[in-house]
Amino acid sequence: MEISNTTTSTLKVAAYPDAATITDGAFVGDAGHVANDLTSWTALSSSALQIPPGGAEQTTVTISVPPDAAPGEQYAVIWAEVSGTNDGAIAQNSRAGIRIYLSVSGNNPPASAFTVDTLTAQRDANGEAVAQAQVHKTGGRALDMSGTLTLSKATGSLTAGPYSATLATTLAPGQSEPVTILLSDSVDNGPWNATIDLQSGLLHENSQAQITFPDGPGSAPAATTTLVASPDPSTTILIVGLATASALVIIVLALLLLAQRRKKR
Repeated sequence: MEISNTTTSTLKVAAYPDAATITDGAFVGDAGHVANDLTSWTALSSSALQIPPGGAEQTTVTISVPPDAAPGEQYAVIWAEVSGTNDGAIAQNSRAGIRIYLSVSGNNPPASAFTVDTLTAQRDANGEAVAQAQVHKTGGRALDMSGTLTLSKATGSLTAGPYSATLATTLAPGQSEPVTILLSDSVDNGPWNATIDLQSGLLHENSQAQITFPDGPGSAPAATTTLVASPDPSTTILIVGLATASALVIIVLALLLLAQRRKKR
């Protein structure tokens, strides 16, 4: 990948891979330093470049796909980023990127995936609050789960948590198991808006449900969860560059570094 400096000043450029998605027909690169499988397979020969006015530098991008990679498409972007001055509340940055589309074929198991189907409010024999999330493994690989639960009062501004989530066993494909969250605080019955944030490796899901704890030991009815979207307002729709890969590739592409300065107030 060649990065050119078309300005009259020497530029210090940071080059790095970042996760990307295709959303509403647009290729969208994340805000910066967000990992996915493809970024974990991607390495740059040089990630810090100093380019004189009118000059150009190259860095080699190598994508090493592991033998057990799940079949399907992967998306990422290689950003070239220039950080300007930071004067008080004003930060100046500019970046440009190239897209990476990678299609993995073969007969490996599908990628990991899971859903949080329900969230149940309970109290144990001592009257302590417990939340239980029912997690369904929908992908083709085992999961080792971890995560947190946070609560906010359905009326008012009271919040509680985060509380650590625990899973008794690793989930195999097709299995459904409860994730138990022990609430270390004394919380009233609610109702509460509960948000459970679970992850396994790079896989991450954020779900919500409204729950009410029972007066005494026992369980309230299970509440169906909804998936929480986490849009990043600083994601960028890419309009330059293209790359494809299958197993082990080296990408050498020309990239024109745009020297526009964007101010954030």
